[in-house]
Amino acid sequence: MDDFFNKVVELFTTPEYIESLLHGFVLTMQISFFAIIIGLLLGTIIALIDTAKKSKWMILPKFICKVYTTIIRGTPMALQLFIMFFVIFAIRGFPQVIIAVLAFGFNSAAYVAEVIRSGIQSVDSGQTEAGLALGLSRFTVFRKIVAPQAIKNIIPALGNEIITVIKETAIVSMVGLYDLNMAAKDIGSGQNMASYIVPMFTAALFYLAVVYLITFIIKRIEKHLRKSDSRG
Repeated sequence: MDDFFNKVVELFTTPEYIESLLHGFVLTMQISFFAIIIGLLLGTIIALIDTAKKSKWMILPKFICKVYTTIIRGTPMALQLFIMFFVIFAIRGFPQVIIAVLAFGFNSAAYVAEVIRSGIQSVDSGQTEAGLALGLSRFTVFRKIVAPQAIKNIIPALGNEIITVIKETAIVSMVGLYDLNMAAKDIGSGQNMASYIVPMFTAALFYLAVVYLITFIIKRIEKHLRKSDSRG
């Protein structure tokens, strides 16, 4: 036990170790942030296409979106990352961080699309029909009636997807990126530390702190939405 605490003290008093952890943490957050943005934007577009009114013009886009979500959700994230790094973007000098962002962003989009689609479809279709009967346009009905209710329904699931993306980025170390996970491995394999327990435990605390913060924010948003419902 004394050795464990000595290594904890050594970890947090050695500038080189702290710098490595912070460097890895920043890279993890950068990849996660931009991947989440891509996932939300692309996922929303896919969901809107998937739930759009059926017409001959939407047959091909709907088919493409269906194939996309099926392939992405049906294959491992690690495999998708390898394909992005060593097949699609196997270009000398292409920024690896951008490849990682795209890989996680495209993966997240498929799950976000399903979350948003289910949220939209959870709204009673009778409300849409009533809005159209009152003379409102389909866009106005969606913006003022369907979307607000769908957003309230999907907030918890979107929060879980954001947390999943952040945790999944730990596999970027498999393709050589120096993220938080790789920093912990690097510190643990050093001659001075010579133990993975303390740096891995510290990395886990970093992840846990971020996940707790996101969970707190999501719960605050849910609470705010519940209050707005009760006032309405």
